[in-house]
Amino acid sequence: MASRTLSVLWILVGLLGIAALPASAQSFRVQCPTSTITHPDPTNSGLNNTEPTYNGPTQFTLNAQQYVTPKPGTVNGAIKCQQISGGDGFMTEADGTQTFMFSFGPLSGLADVAAGKPSTQFPNFFNTPFPGCPGITTTGVLCPSPLVRGDPATTDGATSGSSPGVGVGTGTAFTWNGAVGLTPEIAQLVTVTDIVEGTLPAPGTATTCPAPTTHTVTAWTDAPLGIPVGQQVVVTNTTGGLGGTPTPPGYAGTYTVTCLAPGAVTPSGFTQYAFQYISTSTGLAADTGNDIAAAATSPIAIDGHVDPRPIMDVGVMNGNIPAPLAVFDEDDEFFLTLTNVGMIMRPDLFEQHTVHFHGYPNASSFYDGVPDASVAINIGGSFTYYYLAPDAGTYFWHCHITPPEHLQMGMVGQLYVRPRQDRVPSGASLYTYLGYQNGIGLPTGTASDLRTACNPAADILCSASMPAVNTGATRPPAGTLCSGATPPTNYTLQPDYVYNDGDGSTCYDVTYPIQMHGFDPNFHFVGMTFNPELFVDMKDKYFLLNGRSYPDTVGLCGGVVTGCTPGPQATESTDGQMHYSQPMPALINIPVGGRAALRLVNLSVSEYHTLASLGVPMKEIGFNAKLLRDQAGNNTEFYTNSITLGGGESLDVILDASNTTLFPAGSVFYLYTPQLDHLSNDAENFGGMMTEVHICSSVSGGNTFGNTCN
Repeated sequence: MASRTLSVLWILVGLLGIAALPASAQSFRVQCPTSTITHPDPTNSGLNNTEPTYNGPTQFTLNAQQYVTPKPGTVNGAIKCQQISGGDGFMTEADGTQTFMFSFGPLSGLADVAAGKPSTQFPNFFNTPFPGCPGITTTGVLCPSPLVRGDPATTDGATSGSSPGVGVGTGTAFTWNGAVGLTPEIAQLVTVTDIVEGTLPAPGTATTCPAPTTHTVTAWTDAPLGIPVGQQVVVTNTTGGLGGTPTPPGYAGTYTVTCLAPGAVTPSGFTQYAFQYISTSTGLAADTGNDIAAAATSPIAIDGHVDPRPIMDVGVMNGNIPAPLAVFDEDDEFFLTLTNVGMIMRPDLFEQHTVHFHGYPNASSFYDGVPDASVAINIGGSFTYYYLAPDAGTYFWHCHITPPEHLQMGMVGQLYVRPRQDRVPSGASLYTYLGYQNGIGLPTGTASDLRTACNPAADILCSASMPAVNTGATRPPAGTLCSGATPPTNYTLQPDYVYNDGDGSTCYDVTYPIQMHGFDPNFHFVGMTFNPELFVDMKDKYFLLNGRSYPDTVGLCGGVVTGCTPGPQATESTDGQMHYSQPMPALINIPVGGRAALRLVNLSVSEYHTLASLGVPMKEIGFNAKLLRDQAGNNTEFYTNSITLGGGESLDVILDASNTTLFPAGSVFYLYTPQLDHLSNDAENFGGMMTEVHICSSVSGGNTFGNTCN
């Protein structure tokens, strides 16, 4: 019997070894291109770091390599990037119960996530390495301020990161929004043994350098520099080795290589390599000792090189509920990198993870996240998903490895795509610009964008046909309200749209993504304690809006600041650190006379959820990322006081508070579920799926969620 048991054990060990083999083909990686075929930037001018104004459909042509490329001046959209971790974490229910999760966490846009905002970034934000590393201080300490577990620490007062790399340090706001682990690559690194001003390499070298000027500097190195003439070299001061002295001031800096001289003789008589550059500093003195005088490198560059240490430090136990929000625009290219950091609370599980965009028109099934048809990411590996954004709407995403388990455990998130109508110039006709994408009313010889062209007569799957009547609606300027009512004092926001409607029917002043979800704490407990999970007995007992039950939906800031406005919630995890666990707020702030768009999704595994608006009219405008409009162009939107969604469905509604008599500033209304058993936090008549709607004299902080009621 013992022999038989050992045989079985060795078979299991062998199978585990085989299962782990694919991990060798994957590794950590961070990717965010600054230019693509669809969004070219030939001069590296940063074209893809901003969202261009929509001026008509993208036109295409064949380039010299016979690729289809957009014509200059017609490119729409930009490049957006995001990095997330797949692992585990904890969240805290409204009654104080701590719940273990399989979950996704942020590995980019940390400051924005901690401020309750999406972590989707333009390349110039994403490709900014953490300012504390790498770097060499005057004391020679490498990486003086590394990222640590729990960053951004809840004491840092994280705010939306408008200035990457600014304000990082003790006692200051954490505002960095780059990709965790992104490390500049140094292609060449050589040691400078001697460095002298105004001296030529000895005659007979392979390359003859020009006569030195007053500020010509010659540096001898122990290996070829590897940088051609005309390109830059970085010379770094060191503390001097082999008994030598530090490099004199003025030699260090970034310079252009003016000459290369292999086989040059140093002042000490050694045959080495040499290069020259010009330094305009005064008072340069010769370093005549045979010592390690400096280091010379090529300029650091971002090429996706990764340091895995901060990825593991930040990614482990850093799970969020909901998962980090993804938000981008029609015509964008979106690059989403998933890094599997493993689950520290379940080290016995070799769980793969994927990202599946539910109901989203993927660029390819290869990026669909269903492991049968695409790729699954092993522990210690990364994979970058690619999406082109063709259709505006509200979607969501989740892990597609054993979906019932991973969804219930918390591996669910939300995304929405903003319409190109948001980029129409102020005062311009919405009908005309919508016609651009449908081929209607275009200038002679101009074709519509075939990626998004929609002809209802030929395509019954059109997501947004032209309105039946041209209402003459135009894009309002900043500082106005959708309703045309007098805006609050000092109001500066500009209305946006949920869909390309052509008539302004989906206009909103503020928007809130609301994720409906539920947890069965017993299921999570047995998942954490190595016990079998009984799916048949799964029954939600906590009912959540954006990962929170009432009253956490409208209050509490995770213990960050006493008396602060509703913001991120933090939970202490098993690593002893406070982690942002439920960063997305659910309190709805509407400026007086304004409208709020609610982007609703139900990500529950086993429950239908109903939400009712008590007082403020609710207009349903979209369902499952489709504008409610028939093929003839007639709006089929309608008013209701409640909506019901099944698992895997999304819905767009407008809360219309434009009647200032009925909805004056300072009034409070409720958005809640009439399912009484869902108004609970594992206890009768206590909280649950409910939040508040505040009518504000004004709002600040942008027209998206997380704004402040003034």
